[in-house]
Amino acid sequence: MARETDPKKRVVITGMGLCSVFGNDYTAYYDKLLSGQSGVAPIDRFDTSDFPTKFAAQIRNFDSEGYIDKKNDRRLDDCLRYALVSGNKALEDAGLDAAALENLDKQRVGVLVGSGMGGLTVFQDGVKALVEKGPKKITPFFIPYAITNMGGAMLAIEKGFMGPNYSISTACATANYAFHAAANHIRNGDAEIMIAGGSEAPIIPVGLGGFVACRALSQNNDDPEGASRPWDKSRDGFVMGEGAGVLIMETLESAKKRGARIHAEYLGGAITCDAHHMTDPRADGLGVSTCIELSIKDAGISVSDINYINAHATSTLVGDVAEVNAVRKVFKDVQNVKMNATKSMIGHCLGAAGGMEAIACIMAIKTGMLHPTLNQNELEPIVEGIDTCANEKKAHTVTAAISNSFGFGGHNSCVIFAPFED
Repeated sequence: MARETDPKKRVVITGMGLCSVFGNDYTAYYDKLLSGQSGVAPIDRFDTSDFPTKFAAQIRNFDSEGYIDKKNDRRLDDCLRYALVSGNKALEDAGLDAAALENLDKQRVGVLVGSGMGGLTVFQDGVKALVEKGPKKITPFFIPYAITNMGGAMLAIEKGFMGPNYSISTACATANYAFHAAANHIRNGDAEIMIAGGSEAPIIPVGLGGFVACRALSQNNDDPEGASRPWDKSRDGFVMGEGAGVLIMETLESAKKRGARIHAEYLGGAITCDAHHMTDPRADGLGVSTCIELSIKDAGISVSDINYINAHATSTLVGDVAEVNAVRKVFKDVQNVKMNATKSMIGHCLGAAGGMEAIACIMAIKTGMLHPTLNQNELEPIVEGIDTCANEKKAHTVTAAISNSFGFGGHNSCVIFAPFED
């Protein structure tokens, strides 16, 4: 398959929006990543005394002013708040203000913002109300604000977007699945513009407790900033994070017509399933290596064109090695490839991870700088020869970047971005 040349089918990125532990501005977010700052700290929004893990990359002092009215802001789950703010900020970044939206055919604009867990706080509070006070005390907003599709639905209602609109929920691969599906809607002619990404707000007692029960989390309470350590021999699990990452994906024809700034180009992507285990990846990385190969085929490029990998790299014992196994299967020569792990600083943002890491990829393309992977002290032997940007940022001209995201259930996803060339 050759690289796409039809301006009606070429997919470019014209806007980015996020909510992160480093704030809601993607430039400031990437500056913090480049500086090697960790967003991981002790949890302070609830009592963690009974939990073996007491830290996360928790968003503090979240500001939605100007994007959500005060009444809704009090009612909404943080998952929805993050989705609405990041979606609106992405539209602003794309130059799609109210006046610009009036000139669009809104039936050709869709929204695909997913979530791995949806409105978890609203769900937790609804169950608590039922158990403690009875069914009459359940809020009528319980179901609407708990389901995973409501963030994208509310954004569409607010803006009048009538194109494809649904939610994907594939655990920690959610945002990449959304990008892949959104791009296919554009290429199939279903839409000219898609708002796509993921949002997650899991840092509450039931979220923390659930992942503790899965034995998935680091318990390095003595050194929270050192807990997320992908590929390091002393890693002991992932660190929870939260936030949202949203892209405006648009046909090149539409972007040119309205004179939009183009951040980068989406070349292609792929999704596969391990069909192996509920939580563990295949140790040989077959599902992942197949996904990487299919994404390269979809992009119409060769393996040698990719020189940057934003790895899934959650800091788990099995997952980190399985991903590197897959990378080595596909990239026979790793000398010219650099690979880093955003999660070493912002934790694992679950359904939002792919969105926030896609923005890191695009910023790497724009700045020519790769952020460090923190806590690289003693790497697994299998990583030898791969430059993980260990503990320091690296200057690097990105020719094409692949971003990997994998989720419970064996869901694998890869998306590829590149500098835009007219």
